[in-house]
Amino acid sequence: MTGRPPDDDQDDDGAVVRQSLERPEAFALLYDRYAPDIHRYAARRLGDGAADDITADTFLTAFRIRARFDTGRQSARPWLYGIAANLIGKQRRTEVRGLRALARTGRDPVAESWVERADSRVTAEGAQAALAGAVAGLSGGDRHVLLLVAWADFTYQEVADALSIPIGTVRSRLNRARRKVSTALGGADPTRVTDVAEATSHG
Repeated sequence: MTGRPPDDDQDDDGAVVRQSLERPEAFALLYDRYAPDIHRYAARRLGDGAADDITADTFLTAFRIRARFDTGRQSARPWLYGIAANLIGKQRRTEVRGLRALARTGRDPVAESWVERADSRVTAEGAQAALAGAVAGLSGGDRHVLLLVAWADFTYQEVADALSIPIGTVRSRLNRARRKVSTALGGADPTRVTDVAEATSHG
């Protein structure tokens, strides 16, 4: 098949974006690679219905502005999540409303993955309600940082790249968000990830 990029280039998102400037159809590879994860992340924050639109708009926006992407970067993942976070941020009221409803009822499958990582002393239902209330009370910036780390497994550097903020800001926002969540959960923090993110943020 003529025009097919080499296998090593297919693993390099920067190369894919570069190729797409001349062959727009090449951009579909990034959609195939990242759309399921973007959709899952958006669904956890806004629900399945909104996730369809967020995912579509993320890749439409990325395609339109792809010439601005730094093709020296191997991964487009932080860039795409940054676009998605911006789109999700525009629906902040919808997200907060859903979280506050969850805080009242204490039942939601989204929170279950967090609760599984909580201290065993925290009951699942109580943790879900408290967690939702705590997350709803975060500022938009703090919530973006917390959820990119907790749900997308981003390193501090990836969060910084996605949101176009310094690593120091990522660290301070995450620490502030974790303190609020931990207080709401009586000291347990199901959003805390391993120190790998911290280690990879240095240097």
